[in-house]
Amino acid sequence: MKRLLKIVSHHVIPSEARDPQFFGPSLELQIPRIFSPRCRGSEGLGMTRVTLLGVVGRIGVMVLSIALLLICVACRQDMHDQPRFKPLRESDFYADLRSARPPVEGTVARGQLHEDAYFYGGKIGNNPGDYMPFAVTADVLARGQERYNIYCVPCHSQLGDGNGMIVQRGFRRPPSFHTDRLRKAPLGYFFDVMTNGFGAMTDYASQIAPRDRWSIVVYIRALQLSQAATIADVPTGQKVPSEPPQLRGDPPSGATLPELVAKPDGGQEGK
Repeated sequence: MKRLLKIVSHHVIPSEARDPQFFGPSLELQIPRIFSPRCRGSEGLGMTRVTLLGVVGRIGVMVLSIALLLICVACRQDMHDQPRFKPLRESDFYADLRSARPPVEGTVARGQLHEDAYFYGGKIGNNPGDYMPFAVTADVLARGQERYNIYCVPCHSQLGDGNGMIVQRGFRRPPSFHTDRLRKAPLGYFFDVMTNGFGAMTDYASQIAPRDRWSIVVYIRALQLSQAATIADVPTGQKVPSEPPQLRGDPPSGATLPELVAKPDGGQEGK
């Protein structure tokens, strides 16, 4: 502290303040206007004249001088001009000259810790699996139907035959789900196609959550079964709906009622 006062007294306090007559009645000084709006450095300080009285004046000058010294020391632009990397700018700090650094090896983004590889990838090793990673319920099937109608119907159609509205407007026709190849395809194959895309089909990983993708897979299997089911596929003891009515002659035009074929017992289903 003594050293600081010595520096202030010799370099900050004007020579008049060190004169023995300083203990006289008064002293007129010029001091910086520290609240000038141009305060960006020492060159921006204005000056003003003040009159100080006696011993109080000397003490006031010393205190004011110390305050000015501290303010000038703190009035620097280190925080403003600190070293930093501008996004995607070249930097000679690294050997590859890239300021944007790759993530540390093993970094996992928040919410992306996919510990269940099959649930998030649909594969066992490099091959698609053929089982569901969770139990299939009526709610899962209903969810799959809802998501399928939103994301898949425009191209694949509600039946899954590949004749969706976009195809009818000229877009490339996707394969039907009812071909032998896709009937025999494992469940993980459909999940992988939705996740990574295939051919002209882009991926839907960002639009459809993994669980919803699996729900769609369940519904695709249901569609395949609905279009190729036989009596042998019906569990024993379970009733099945009656066969669709057989029409006689040309299909009705809408202005006339359909004429149904007579039942084997001699009756008719209706006219």
